[in-house]
Amino acid sequence: MTQQVEIGRGKAGRRAYSLDEIGLVPSRRTRDPEEVSIAWQIDAYRFELPVVVAPMDSVVSPATAIEIGRLGGLAPLDLEGLWTRYEDPSPLLEECAALDAAAATKRLQEIYAAPIQEELIGRRIEEIRASGVTAAVRLSPQRTVQYHKAVIDAGVDIFVIRGTTVSAEHVSGRAEPLNLKQFIYELDVPVIVGGCATYTAALHLMRTGAAGVLVGFGGGASHTTRNVLGVAVPMATAISDVAAARRDYMDESGGRYVHVIADGGMGTSGDIAKAIACGADAVMVGSPLARAVEAPGHGFHWGSEAHHPDLPRGRRVEFGTVGTLEQILHGPSSVADGSMNLMGALKRTMASTGYSDIKEFQRVEVVVAPIQR
Repeated sequence: MTQQVEIGRGKAGRRAYSLDEIGLVPSRRTRDPEEVSIAWQIDAYRFELPVVVAPMDSVVSPATAIEIGRLGGLAPLDLEGLWTRYEDPSPLLEECAALDAAAATKRLQEIYAAPIQEELIGRRIEEIRASGVTAAVRLSPQRTVQYHKAVIDAGVDIFVIRGTTVSAEHVSGRAEPLNLKQFIYELDVPVIVGGCATYTAALHLMRTGAAGVLVGFGGGASHTTRNVLGVAVPMATAISDVAAARRDYMDESGGRYVHVIADGGMGTSGDIAKAIACGADAVMVGSPLARAVEAPGHGFHWGSEAHHPDLPRGRRVEFGTVGTLEQILHGPSSVADGSMNLMGALKRTMASTGYSDIKEFQRVEVVVAPIQR
């Protein structure tokens, strides 16, 4: 039953929960971690890891997209980032990492003011495809209509339409809005779209024909959306609500399954496990992999919200480095804070609670538990 909390005489709100506020309950059975599968499949593409890397310049370059693909995950390249604005953005990425904190936002806005070069879109996609891994890219809803032809012509495998919040019914009196249903219908590639955070919004996105829906507002560690816009929905509740929409849409559509991808607010292996336990098929993470020595941000992390020309809703955050991409994903770990061997930890969580694959693990019992620091 939904728990309504009275905020004042004129307003009530539903009690919602963050990932920090829940815990997973072991069952009567345990398993060998080596016998646990964490693979998932979206459309025709199978991945050994339920990890989609957040399309941020501080984490995803063509080189890291290829390496993540080889390690079993998926890393969409941001086509509105530096890799499509500059022939060689390496010096600028080094500059971004060296900026003084007080001047970072203004300088990021200047660097990202350079126009997107359409010919670079095809070149970056071809570079990733040539390696043999699944090629995925991201555009915002605002730029999808303008650049999607170049993306499709280059032979992309998976198309991600990602914004702070994306709806199937965007209303604008200034320009023709993106018709998601028509757009997705006309494409021959699976589309992942989001973010959203409610049952109703997710159901509408699923009805557009999307193969996957992003839950959350992304960029958890570098986001200031709650401070700037006041928009926030705790992730445990948001994922559970969208998972319910997935179930109901399956009934409505005669069995069509839309993948739920938790996006943002997951900094540790425990967060990833709890997101999947709440109903996610995979997670989109940025900050854990921004700590990799190969990350283009050189230990710093920022998303597209950090350099918005009019209303920045993010910031550049310093994380430092802890190890290679392979160590962060597959171990071994040299720390006890959940920042390394993320997939080994997920397997152990599933084994400890008695589940052998992702779909089974979504049925694990959860409890509301006090936050411990």
